[in-house]
Amino acid sequence: MPDDLLFTAMANPVRRRLLDLLRDGAQTAGSLAAQFDLSRPAVSEHLQILRRAELVREEVRGRERHYHLTAEPLAAVSDWLHPFERFWRDRMRTLSQLMEESDDRDGSR
Repeated sequence: MPDDLLFTAMANPVRRRLLDLLRDGAQTAGSLAAQFDLSRPAVSEHLQILRRAELVREEVRGRERHYHLTAEPLAAVSDWLHPFERFWRDRMRTLSQLMEESDDRDGSR
């Protein structure tokens, strides 16, 4: 099971948005901060939490810090969620069958 730090990092909408922004490629802390109505230090704190969860990596180039998505930890989340996906898919299939049976009964009246 993925560790709690990973789920804690992903629980915040700002951090999820940062991950979305990094899917298109590395960005500087400044360019990421410009996407939010938050102070740059606040965005930097979110980036540090993502870094501790190993969801992003930081690359220092001169005075700039570039952040890169590290998607590998998300595979652990996907693996952990997979059995639940099957559970809900089975539940939805059962619900669909019950609704079809109900429609068939209602149509025969």
